[in-house]
Amino acid sequence: MTTEQDTVATWNTYGNHQLARGLELPELDRWDWGIPGTGPGTGPGTEVFGDVTGLRILDLGSGLGRHAAHLSARGADVTAVDASPSQHQRAATRYPDTPGLRLVCADAVAHLQDADPYDVIYSVCSIPYLDPDRLLPVLANGLKPGGRLLFSALHTNSAGTGPSNEVAPRPEILRLPGTTDDHPVNMWVLNPQLWEDLLVRHGLTMEAVTAIDSGKPDNHASYRLYAARRPQRVPSRPRTSAPPPPHAVVGVGVIVHGPDGVLLGRHRRRTWELAGGAVEPGESFAQAAVRELREEAGLVADPGDVRVLGTLLDRVGDVLRVTVPVVVTQWSGVPEQREDAIGSWRFWPLDALPGPLFVPSAQCLTAWNADLPLDHPPTHFHAYHSHDCA
Repeated sequence: MTTEQDTVATWNTYGNHQLARGLELPELDRWDWGIPGTGPGTGPGTEVFGDVTGLRILDLGSGLGRHAAHLSARGADVTAVDASPSQHQRAATRYPDTPGLRLVCADAVAHLQDADPYDVIYSVCSIPYLDPDRLLPVLANGLKPGGRLLFSALHTNSAGTGPSNEVAPRPEILRLPGTTDDHPVNMWVLNPQLWEDLLVRHGLTMEAVTAIDSGKPDNHASYRLYAARRPQRVPSRPRTSAPPPPHAVVGVGVIVHGPDGVLLGRHRRRTWELAGGAVEPGESFAQAAVRELREEAGLVADPGDVRVLGTLLDRVGDVLRVTVPVVVTQWSGVPEQREDAIGSWRFWPLDALPGPLFVPSAQCLTAWNADLPLDHPPTHFHAYHSHDCA
């Protein structure tokens, strides 16, 4: 089993132990960003969220669900995710039908890959159990532009061992309540600079780090509350400077727009892209768009349902690149991975596009909708007023 699978199994043991005990914990009277049982602490409470009325909020590693229920009672629409079946069962038994609260048993990364972006994502001491290089790329795109991430993480354990100076997991101890049974679990216990470096690398901006110490004199445990934000504007990755082969100088970018947003796939270079590619000899732009859409994403369209917007002229080094953005208005099928280079096809809302975008895709989207908050190198766009060349 992997490190994370071991940890899920241990938390499942913890949940089964608590189910067998039948202990009924009271509702929260104070929000505590540390692990329960370490004392009241001196850290902040729910005021760090501000007004949550009407916000879509995700709780990662929700456990018994008390924090999520607390926020739903304040008017938020909360999804609470936990990978442990027994922990999920505890929460579902306690909150079988709570307005504004949705309980999900799933891996956090798998949930974020399929969910619509959230206004706020938070976690009470659970994020350090997940590999940050696996979690943070999807977590960043799981936030709407301008959305906030709030999470607490162990800084110094009860034995006085401080944080690591490298991004690697280490063993910590989970003790079953009411027993002396200790279970080792792996955690990423990182210093604040490493957490900030990781967040920035994956497109987030650190806003604040708050120290939270144990309220017990004989307990050295200390936590940090991290507050980060996804920038309002979506970044893009530049093209490679290597010249393309001659037949690849002219290409199409296919904008498939429907009720759920714009179709984008994730390239193995970790950029999000429109379907598209080179125009083959003898093809019209519309025919090339239909072919590329079918070959890359498995969607079937008719050239008559393709609208050619114009041409984008961009110079990369000594090479002039011509990209033709087109819009597909009707299609059939469900997006699926058809090529090794690009997959994870899904529709993204226009107010929550993922990043980074491939530069030509960002340029095509801007040509189509100039109000989208996309950052990319400038290019010359010549709009077509007729579609005879489609």
